Amino acid sequence: MDTNKIIDALGGTTAVARLCEIKPPSVAEWRKAGIPNARLMYLRVIRPDVFSHSEESKTRAA
Repeated sequence: MDTNKIIDALGGTTAVARLCEIKPPSVAEWRKAGIPNARLMYLRVIRPDVFSHSEESKTRAA
């Protein structure tokens, strides 16, 4: 799942900023630079539902 799809699935830039307790421009920058690994791990823990679809697809493709 790419960065934009993850952010959109989590509710958009402002929603992700609230989840991470940071300002929206920081999340907007992630759309270009990618989500930092520590933040990605955090998001996987608090919203596994968003990532489970992506991982199911990988399992089925293999």
